[in-house]
Amino acid sequence: MTGPARTVVVVGASGTVGSGLLDALRERPDVTVRAVCRHPPEDAPDDPRLTWHPVDLLTADAADRLAEVLRGAAAVVHLAWAIQPVGDAGTPRDVDLDGTAAVLDATDRAGVGHLVFLSSQAVYGPHAPGEPARPVDESWPVRAHRGSAYSRDKVAAEAMLDEFERAHPAVVVTRVRAALVIRSDSAARMRRLFLGPAVPSVLLRALQAGRVPVLPLPAGLVLQLVHADDLGRAVAAVLDRRPAGAVNVAADALDARALAAVAGARPVPVPRPVVRAVLALLNRLHVLGATTGWFDLAVDTPVMDTGRARRELDWSPAVDTAGAARILLDALAGTDPDGTPEPVSAPAAPGRG
Repeated sequence: MTGPARTVVVVGASGTVGSGLLDALRERPDVTVRAVCRHPPEDAPDDPRLTWHPVDLLTADAADRLAEVLRGAAAVVHLAWAIQPVGDAGTPRDVDLDGTAAVLDATDRAGVGHLVFLSSQAVYGPHAPGEPARPVDESWPVRAHRGSAYSRDKVAAEAMLDEFERAHPAVVVTRVRAALVIRSDSAARMRRLFLGPAVPSVLLRALQAGRVPVLPLPAGLVLQLVHADDLGRAVAAVLDRRPAGAVNVAADALDARALAAVAGARPVPVPRPVVRAVLALLNRLHVLGATTGWFDLAVDTPVMDTGRARRELDWSPAVDTAGAARILLDALAGTDPDGTPEPVSAPAAPGRG
């Protein structure tokens, strides 16, 4: 979609989602991008429509520096978010909430008319006990999941957006609520943060090759994913069409049987309290990165209805959840526990990375 020349500022541009968004914006010759991150990549390709700006959101002058970068921009996309599944360390919360405050302050001072915030499926509270599970649209209550620092911080950030909207009614604020984002080049980091030494490479390669006949999974598990490239296209469409409010972005939902089938396995349902207790023990022993908070999100977060994105953005995912899961599995099998690519791995299934 081509229109009048415009400048878009992307905060957190070097991350998984930022990479997908920059790829999508390269397809728009009318868009000039100012990419903001703490450490711009040294090997960034020479592109006259893309400039990199180093800004550390933890510094006292972050809002001042961001305001200078934002001046004259048509829109700002806030993607910067630190994920730390082990414990409740202070630094991630500083980046997430203090960083969001800096972006909002700079948006106000620079007079930017459109703010896009990358939110999450994790802001949707679970169904009430006994209530039939169903896909939920953007009107579903925003409520933090107990025990999940990630969910609490995303909900807190959205509350900050509520206050910003009330104070700045002329600014269009869009909240892109995304499912878990997958891209092959983020697998090393995901393995380091969420798996750790409890999941050996040999098991991941066996799963990749279809040599694990059964796969224990929490009873009733349903999962949605979204590929970073598809999410990037959705955010680019948001920048084009400027919808206010929340927009759910995800691929289809898969149950345990379909997820196990990605690895050629048969699911064995395990009671959720059992899985949670084992996970908690492994986390306390520092052999597994994922916490019970992440487990609660995986099993209790409602499936999202993506009808608004399809109708108003003319968006649909090119990679379904099964394809994204396969991409992730192939990439995980090709890294060691320290996040270093393995020299030899089983052939990957066809698909996008």
